[in-house]
Amino acid sequence: MRISSQGKTAPTMTLIQCGAVLFDMDGVLVDSTPAVARVWTSWALEHGLVPDEVVRLAHGRPSLATIIELLPKGDHDAENREVERREIEDIADVVALPGALDLLQGIPQDLWAVVTSASRALAQVRLHAAGLPVPKHLVTASDLQRGKPFPDPYLKGAEILGIAPADCVVAEDAASGVRSGKAAGARVLALLTTSEKAELLSAGADWIADDLSAFSLETPGNAAGLAFRLREKK
Repeated sequence: MRISSQGKTAPTMTLIQCGAVLFDMDGVLVDSTPAVARVWTSWALEHGLVPDEVVRLAHGRPSLATIIELLPKGDHDAENREVERREIEDIADVVALPGALDLLQGIPQDLWAVVTSASRALAQVRLHAAGLPVPKHLVTASDLQRGKPFPDPYLKGAEILGIAPADCVVAEDAASGVRSGKAAGARVLALLTTSEKAELLSAGADWIADDLSAFSLETPGNAAGLAFRLREKK
């Protein structure tokens, strides 16, 4: 932090340079928390599970992984289809998070991707509902054998952009996603939209901010890549 000439404390501004940005969707670009909580709460009650624990476990990872863990003897594919059907239908209060639209409109399409644990169909529905552009480059649970916290999602995101993972910045809000980004070799900006600061730092986050409104494009994309100013959360 620094002190301004008026004696007030000003936020720390950090310059971040990279080749591309890989955005998680839920909790980073889109606020779908109420919808996710409703769907998983109803599903938990139907199976005699504790809703709060199920909602917490489901966040930031593929729904199929959560279902397999909680119902080891269940019909996993059928349960997953039902959860996805409910999530696709429940979009009434899905909105864009602060800073998301401005940032996506400012970065050249070939220098960003969305990497989400949702299915492709659900990702497209939520992005449309939030008034955000569906990206040219989209990696979803439908494209991968292993989801977050494994490195596969962000390795795939870097691959489709043709940018080395080490030259990518990942924007995440869940510990599982932070671990995925770090395991892929990327730097990770963690947002305090859904998780506690200590949890995100423990997972390996390089920077912490409230939301994407703290992350502003400094220069347009060019041969030298991207530059951002970050107002860090201390």
